[in-house]
Amino acid sequence: MRYAVYFTPPQDDALTKAAAAWLGRDAFTGETLAPPAVPDLTLEAWRMLVAEPARYGFHATLKAPFSLAPGRTEEELVAAFDSFVAATPATVIPELTLSSLGAFFALTPGEDSAAIDDLAAKIVRYFEIFRAPLSPEDIARRNPDKLTERKRAHLERWGYPSVFEDFRFHMTLTGQVPPEDQEQVRDILSPRFADFTGRPLPISHLGLFAEPERGAPFTVMKVALLGGAS
Repeated sequence: MRYAVYFTPPQDDALTKAAAAWLGRDAFTGETLAPPAVPDLTLEAWRMLVAEPARYGFHATLKAPFSLAPGRTEEELVAAFDSFVAATPATVIPELTLSSLGAFFALTPGEDSAAIDDLAAKIVRYFEIFRAPLSPEDIARRNPDKLTERKRAHLERWGYPSVFEDFRFHMTLTGQVPPEDQEQVRDILSPRFADFTGRPLPISHLGLFAEPERGAPFTVMKVALLGGAS
């Protein structure tokens, strides 16, 4: 079993529903949904686009997936999650945008957000006591030779390379998209998420996700309202 602390809107939120419809999977229920109707995109091409983000569920990573440290229990993790959420104020992304990050597409803040960066850093540190050390195989999966020196240090110390200075809030919508297909994929995604881009996104909830076994789909264990949110 692995766990992760992610941002996700609640189950009944319009963005959650739109993302689940695009990904073909609802991480709250674990249900596989009917493929979306996408002109000029074959069913197989769509499946290849969404396979990886669908397995993780619609989210933004705040504490990357981890196994429990020796001596820690799921009950302790859930209690710590509840305490953290109750004591941590909500914040907001002033403007959400559709971005290409390298070869994949995601919903991201339109500009840097110190409040989101601070929240992510706090979560990384707070839940670190629950994280088991990475195995050599886990480290190898991250291709450490291709990481910067700072990211390698983050991987070894925190179990994930993209933390602190290297963190960027993003809610992934696709896997790797070849350069020649990026314009087409952007044209597909832009109208699907037009109701959410160019607008604020409240960061008012956190989710505790679980992966029953390595490679299985992640599902939502719990979503809770951050302190001060309404």
